Amino acid sequence: MSRRALRRLRGEQRGQEPLGPGALHFDLRDDDDAEEEGPKRGPGGQRPGCTGKAGVQVNNRFELALKCTEVNHMTIALRREKKRRHTSIDIEDLEDDPVVNGERPDCAHTDTVAPGCRERALCGHTETKTDGDTAMAASTEQSNASGKLRKKKKKQKNKKNSTGETSENGLEDIDRILERIEDSSGLSHPGPAPLTTKKHVLYVQHRHLNPDTELKRYFGARAVLGEQRPRQRQRVYPKCTWLTTPKSTWPRYSKPGLSMRLLESKKGLSFFTFEHSEEYQQAQHKFLAAVESMEPNNIVVLLQTSPYHVDSLLQLSDACRFQEDQEMARDLIERALYSMECAFHPLFSLTSGTCRLDYRRPENRSFYLALYKQMSFLEKRGCPRTALEYCKLILSLEPDEDPLCMLLLVDHLALRARNYEYLIHLFQEWEGHRNLSQLPNFAFSVPLAYFLLSQQTDLPEQELSSAREKASLLIQQALIMFPGVLMPLLEYCSVRPDAAVSSHCFFGPNAEISQPPALSQLVSLYLGRSHFLWKEPITMSWLEDNVREVLQAVDAGDPAVEACESRRKVLYQRAPRNIHRHVILSEIKEAVAALPPDVTTQSVMGFDPLPPLDTIYSYVRPERLSPVSRGNTIALFFRSLLPNYAMEGERPEDGVPGNLNRLMLAVRDMMANFHLNDLEAPREEDAEEEGEWD
Repeated sequence: MSRRALRRLRGEQRGQEPLGPGALHFDLRDDDDAEEEGPKRGPGGQRPGCTGKAGVQVNNRFELALKCTEVNHMTIALRREKKRRHTSIDIEDLEDDPVVNGERPDCAHTDTVAPGCRERALCGHTETKTDGDTAMAASTEQSNASGKLRKKKKKQKNKKNSTGETSENGLEDIDRILERIEDSSGLSHPGPAPLTTKKHVLYVQHRHLNPDTELKRYFGARAVLGEQRPRQRQRVYPKCTWLTTPKSTWPRYSKPGLSMRLLESKKGLSFFTFEHSEEYQQAQHKFLAAVESMEPNNIVVLLQTSPYHVDSLLQLSDACRFQEDQEMARDLIERALYSMECAFHPLFSLTSGTCRLDYRRPENRSFYLALYKQMSFLEKRGCPRTALEYCKLILSLEPDEDPLCMLLLVDHLALRARNYEYLIHLFQEWEGHRNLSQLPNFAFSVPLAYFLLSQQTDLPEQELSSAREKASLLIQQALIMFPGVLMPLLEYCSVRPDAAVSSHCFFGPNAEISQPPALSQLVSLYLGRSHFLWKEPITMSWLEDNVREVLQAVDAGDPAVEACESRRKVLYQRAPRNIHRHVILSEIKEAVAALPPDVTTQSVMGFDPLPPLDTIYSYVRPERLSPVSRGNTIALFFRSLLPNYAMEGERPEDGVPGNLNRLMLAVRDMMANFHLNDLEAPREEDAEEEGEWD
């Protein structure tokens, strides 16, 4: 019987043989491959790669690279063996002698370590029986093998302690081997470092990035995958992706010139950036000219030649969404995500939470916006759990700066997905260094999460009472810090407050009017997005009880009331730029109406809303001659009407494209006052009579 067949009968897999401290020096070639290929020896009778010494002697400049490669393979093999031993402490079948045809073979595996090489030989052999009677007896014994295996499993409990000690010793040996290899080689492997407690909240799960996973839980796999299976068989796309599933209706994929580069790795973090090739830069210049023309058909023409240009897909998706074509808008966003995922760097990880993309680089902003728009579509589609995972992904790309201010949204998605534990965990981990309680959305969402968690019946009574007490304490602190939230919240929920509450000076109309504009913007954003989470009668009853407690504290002269009032006047003077960017992307009417005038008066592009003031440009758009300089009389006429008018070929800094609407209004007003016939030149006979024609 061959060694491969014997290994299969024993239930072992290739590369899972037990290793010891003496197994450091071994040949990386598998035994099965060695048997098939036959012994390959050098002129001296030794195999190539065996030096006959304890160490590896470098004879030429290429052996140093081979040594590093061998060390890497040895480290990976030992780590796999450590993991296997750790998970197979309670399993005796792979360690004890196997049962072949109801009997134990007399042979055993022995490892002989040659100098610099590792050779394994199988001691003994199984005798083959050719007689008919003996074959029948072997088949009878084989039928009893399962019974012996069951008896053997019962004995595992008694052997657990001794086996555990042996496995622990083996794990300690492997740990020492790994440390010795890393110390001797001095090699450092770039990659994500182990996540600390702080970064666990940014961990993303691959299976939750697929909306089908959530839809299967709601409607069943048959309803979700019924129409997708035939399409997947005909897929001819180059790679499998996590963010989207390629569709057969998409154009054939060809590399558009988009790539990703690793900038640096430090402190366990890896910093990446997207890059544009020269061909992609030309398409980007054409896209900017098409945007300035304010004509969506120009973008459609560009996509015919560059079907996977990301910014064109994002801009055309907005145009389709404004025309109520939600299906096409979502399809374009998925195609943009597919184009960018195909350009990922091999070390870029979506799930580790240690990969960073600088939002100051224009090439990276498209990925942020594509993820945000996909998250919005998923939320509207009824997949809040998948949308929460996308929100965590966007937040993990740059958690310190948070360019899209995802902290204003993550609490809402966690409550909608009923993932209360994650929201509480995020608040506990980041409150110390991010002051999340100073945001109205976290101040009200976290106690709501505690309260909803206390309503679950599958938890112990002690945990339920503790969660309810924590919820009451936090909601009272939120009402004292943000008293202007209560009355608008009750109005959103169509609840008429008590006369004692509405007439009180603390919660009355003065509380909403006196709060700073930046705070009013945050409150409007939270209420416009999450007010329906408070409509449950049991939630309103709990809120009413805590409002009465707060009024009693205010009437008693609690010093916390005055302290919170002074903090409101100091902290919320002006909202940062990332909050304004988030409000624009959210498209919540109440929050957009609260934007300051300096934001509403400037032009906002859908593919790059409110770009950072410290943008890092990797390439500059080439200078283009303005049509006005070529003597275009129509452009001169419009420029005389509106000095900020910009023609199609001009740069954005030469004119404000957002003034096109005002230009059209002005032209319409002029055309209403006079007819085009009034602009015609006088006829020759009329001019001769009046003496005005030369």
